[in-house]
Amino acid sequence: MTMRTIEWVPETSQVRMIDQRKLPAALEFVYCSTAREMADAIRDMTIRGAPALGVAGAFGLALEAARPAGDDLRRQLHNTAELLKSARPTAVNLAWGVERILKLVDDPEISTADLAGRILAEALELAEEDVRTNLALAQHGASLIEDGDTILHHCNTGALAVVDWGTALGAIRYAHEQGKHIHVLVDETRPRLQGSRLTAWELEQYSIPYHIITDNAAGYYLRSGKVQKVFFGADRVAANGDVVNKIGTYMLSLAAHANRVPVICVFPLSTLDLTESNGDNILIEERLQEEVLGITYQGQAVTPAAAQALNPAFDITPHELISAWVTERGIIYPPFDRNLAQVGYNTRLDR
Repeated sequence: MTMRTIEWVPETSQVRMIDQRKLPAALEFVYCSTAREMADAIRDMTIRGAPALGVAGAFGLALEAARPAGDDLRRQLHNTAELLKSARPTAVNLAWGVERILKLVDDPEISTADLAGRILAEALELAEEDVRTNLALAQHGASLIEDGDTILHHCNTGALAVVDWGTALGAIRYAHEQGKHIHVLVDETRPRLQGSRLTAWELEQYSIPYHIITDNAAGYYLRSGKVQKVFFGADRVAANGDVVNKIGTYMLSLAAHANRVPVICVFPLSTLDLTESNGDNILIEERLQEEVLGITYQGQAVTPAAAQALNPAFDITPHELISAWVTERGIIYPPFDRNLAQVGYNTRLDR
């Protein structure tokens, strides 16, 4: 694909996004004109993927700053920032992108008259940085992929999850473009099916061979010796290396670890949350039960009419199950908290 998942449209001062709810049946776009529309798009997963949400949050504040200001633009932007962050509370990149813009809002050296222009410029630069970061991720991640590998991939981590390239799927794409002969097992990633709807669609765009498998078939393929690597991304990573990612990541990692299959987590360092020593206290978003209860089979509901469901969007994978991190600065092996410095990451300066 040559199009971007999210971009600013200067002619109309809007944000254009691929509507990920409509894929793979149709490639359609949504235009946001206000920060509230952006928050709604984040909440209903018109746009999703940790890095893409960081850019969406920044653009949301740019939309708000461009509106006619009230008596206190800076307070107005702070209130909007809380609205945007609350749309997907587990994804740390969303808060990271918003907080980066708030540094400008809180800078007394920037006049109110100049604020909107400075915010837009910063949001645009954040989007460009995301493309550069994800290309670096793809290059580093591809170095772990051997010619002939079969890779089991969870959720969606391609260009749709970022501005362009992607994290884990970006590495798979880069390896394919290097000429490596690879095959991808795409798990469905229930209940929203980002794997079968989005990852499979992206792999078709790149002509990468793949098969969709049910989520509960992963253990079978891992035990059979037919899978050489497990790749996924992250929505938040604690300081000790615990990974918060799409629900099902923990079970997949357990099965891979039990069968000595390397588990590779690919993410930008903006996803690292050093304020959390481990994953246990990170808020796990609970989504609407209708996402589970609304599933049908051959046109019929698969649950009793009075059924209720629990629907956590994420789970926590302990760092002991992760074989390697792939970051834009390079590959990091356990113990992660100690080895961050090996890629030049200063835990005090780079937060």
